Amino acid sequence: MPKLIRITTVPLSLKLLLAGQMKFMKEAGWDVLMVSADGREINEVRKREGCEHHVIPFTRKITPFHDLYCLWLLFMLFRKEKPDIVHSHTPKAGLLAMIAARLAGVKTKIHTVAGMPYMVAEKNKKKLLIAMEKLTFRWADEVWPNSFSLKDFMLQEGLLEETKVRVIGNGSSNGVDLSKFNRNSLAENHLVAATMRITPSENDFLILAVGRLVRDKGVEELVEAFLQSKVSKYGKLVLLGSFEQKLNPIKDDVMRKIQDHPRIVQIEWSDHVAHYLALADVLVHASHREGFPNVLLEAGAMQVPVICSDIIGNVDLITNKETGLVFPVKNAEVLKDALEFAFVKRDYMQQLADNLYHKVKSQFDRNDIHHLVLENYTRLVEEEDENEAHQS
Repeated sequence: MPKLIRITTVPLSLKLLLAGQMKFMKEAGWDVLMVSADGREINEVRKREGCEHHVIPFTRKITPFHDLYCLWLLFMLFRKEKPDIVHSHTPKAGLLAMIAARLAGVKTKIHTVAGMPYMVAEKNKKKLLIAMEKLTFRWADEVWPNSFSLKDFMLQEGLLEETKVRVIGNGSSNGVDLSKFNRNSLAENHLVAATMRITPSENDFLILAVGRLVRDKGVEELVEAFLQSKVSKYGKLVLLGSFEQKLNPIKDDVMRKIQDHPRIVQIEWSDHVAHYLALADVLVHASHREGFPNVLLEAGAMQVPVICSDIIGNVDLITNKETGLVFPVKNAEVLKDALEFAFVKRDYMQQLADNLYHKVKSQFDRNDIHHLVLENYTRLVEEEDENEAHQS
């Protein structure tokens, strides 16, 4: 039985970004171990995936001495477990896992890239983050960017050689669960709970944004665009996500507007995203950087019209005036116009949403992504076996 170790910095990534993937691999005959920092999601993930979990106390910040300690713990773990494949996600876990796996003699090392934090970093921090990405890629055997536009960016930046890069299927780290993000499978009680949290009046035009409430997600531009638009008189802006003021804070005045404005509703993170999408008239994703955003896949599966920024990842799925509306990143004025257009041209927006639905359904089914990942694991193990046979 081949052994696989999947690693993310925090357990929330195992829960949200890789849901069902570890269970699929175990059912396909793999011995799977999950690794992340400690967190409240661990018991749920362990139960849902049916796989064991090991805690390594990663931090999401730059903490050199603590990171060396985590590197040592990973090295010892890999020496003990002797995995056939180590597959990492997220920058911190990726850097430490690829180095530790190489030092421990792990045969196959994969790192998935789902966005590049250095795209929006300040000068000195940007140089450090670039160096960390290059080091991660150097020690990996294969690097899997989760979109073709991200792959092109990485190669243009000279971060690694092309022979190491592979996009799985049409992109995305995990596809979308079409049975969960389906209007016919929504639970009535969760739908009622979501409605009560939003408290819309009968004709409110609901604009939904899903994700962490941080600067990099374009929250400041979205709030500005909404409040300056005519739509603010007839609708509500619903922000589904939690503030992270320590890591990537939004401005204090924007935060106050979110908390105080009667037409803006902020809701702490919920696992019932599909129910909020079912209530939305449009989904806005104004992010400054992505790899391949799951929320756009989820909106597509739920046939919700989409407005998004023209960044890497977004443009792999959304083509302007074909599958949604695309605006220049950080441009609140154009976003305001897009919101007003979506409010007036609802039938047109629904046609774009229907186009997106057909694309998502045919190209990004989670089951298909899982099979493709498994095929690539099998390929890599067989290649390693062949190399060993030739050497002997």
